[in-house]
This record gives sequence, C-alpha cells and structure tokens, in this order.
Amino acid sequence: MNFTKKQTLTILFLFFFSFLFSQTATGDSLRGEFTYLHQYKPNTLNQDNVYKELFTMQISDKRAFFISENRLKFDSLFMEQYNKNRSNFNIDMRGLPSSKFKFLIIQTTDNSEFYESVGTALLSYNTPVIRDWKLIDETKVINSFHCKKAEVHYKGRDWTAWYSMEIPFPYGPYKFSGLPGLIVKITDKTGDYDFELVKSVSSAKLKGRIITINKRHYQNAKLVTKKELIQATTNYRDNIKYELEKMGTVFSEGQSRQKISETEKKGYNPIELE
Repeated sequence: MNFTKKQTLTILFLFFFSFLFSQTATGDSLRGEFTYLHQYKPNTLNQDNVYKELFTMQISDKRAFFISENRLKFDSLFMEQYNKNRSNFNIDMRGLPSSKFKFLIIQTTDNSEFYESVGTALLSYNTPVIRDWKLIDETKVINSFHCKKAEVHYKGRDWTAWYSMEIPFPYGPYKFSGLPGLIVKITDKTGDYDFELVKSVSSAKLKGRIITINKRHYQNAKLVTKKELIQATTNYRDNIKYELEKMGTVFSEGQSRQKISETEKKGYNPIELE
C-alpha cells in the first residue's frame, strides 16, 4: 500500500498524540472538584459579543489544576475514537469539542504555573501567588455559599473577588489565589471578565478518585518567560499557513482572512493588560 506524504504525517501525528493522551496523572488524590462559568468580551469594539465557556478546577493535596472542560472532553473523546479506529486511523477531528483557551494553570501556595502548547512544543512560565489582596468587611451569599469580599489590582485590571471560608482551599479561577478560602466569584471593574462557581462535587463523592488532567498538558514543559511564550505563539501563527501549504493544503480568500484578523486586533481585549 502506498502512502502519500500527507497520509504518513497523519499516521505519525495520531501515533504521537495517542501516546501523549495515554499519560494520565496517577499521584494526585482528588480533594476538590469545581466548575466555573467564564464570561468575557473578546473585543472592546463589540460590547454585545460575550463569550462563555466552562472550566474545571481539580484540587489535590498540594496543588490545583484549572483547565477548560472542553479540553478534557477532547482528551476523552479522542482516545475513545482512537481505540475504536486505530486500525485505519480514521478519526474525525471535526466532531471533537474545541476551546478558545489552550492553557492549563497549576496553582500552588507559592505560584501559578501557566502551560500552553505551541505547535508540538509545550511551554510554561511561572508567576508568584497574589499577596496584595485588600480584604473588605463585606459579605454576600453567592450560590448558597457565604462569601467575603476582596479586591486587587492585577495585570492592569481592578478585580473584585468573593471568597468562601466554608471551602478551605486558597485557590480560585485563572491565576487568582492566595485568599483564605476558595474564590466563588471574581469580576474585573469593567465587567469584561467574570468567573463564577456554578457547580461543586461533594467530598463524599471524591473518595478514591484522582486528578484526571492528562500529563501531556504539563509534563516535560520548557520553562520560558511570559514574553517568550507570547512571541513563540506569534511566530507559530505566522508560520503555520506556510507549513500547511508545503503539505499541500490550498487556502482561499487569503486577503479577506487577513482583513478580518486586522480588524479583530484593533479591539483585542486580553485578560492581562500588562
């Protein structure tokens, strides 16, 4: 049987990722599992466009994993399809869930470790845990949890957090941690970004369970600076079209795609402004 270059690359791709997807965490007992709804406005020029996505936070004895639920579903469904179709490598990637957020964040009591794949490279950088929270003498009940208020200026935005000491974990969504209880809700002053706890699993249901985050998301990552990771991502996006064309991919409407990209850049609204 003769294989084209594209077919050969596809087989190598699937073999490589099937190995990576099989590597799951085995040493972290699950102590807490929470689901957050993340809502944000990706472009300041279109305030009516609000993107929503669910994230999971899985907490072990010494660290917390924060990742998009769609990425976890992708891992599970990919392996399911691979195991069913490994003889012919017929995996329909179009049917797998996608996420706008390709990162994993692992929080400890000392720092937040940010992981992201750029092409076939896994890169990471560290940021120290937030220490300059301002605790406010104000309380509120959010989703049945009694919460206390805290404020912080972080990476160019002013944030208001509501944390609950009823859940004694010093973690929260994204890189937000360092409070004496789990962050139940946090919103920036402009209202462009918001995380809210919408689901939690009781401790009774966690007995005997372990962290299910696949190790491919964080194991053997190359430590870089945040600036270097951003530059690597930019370089990869600039080069990917050229690389795909070398493999025989034909693109159309290239000029219109570029115009859309330039328009989106004008109102680009990242979570970190500095």
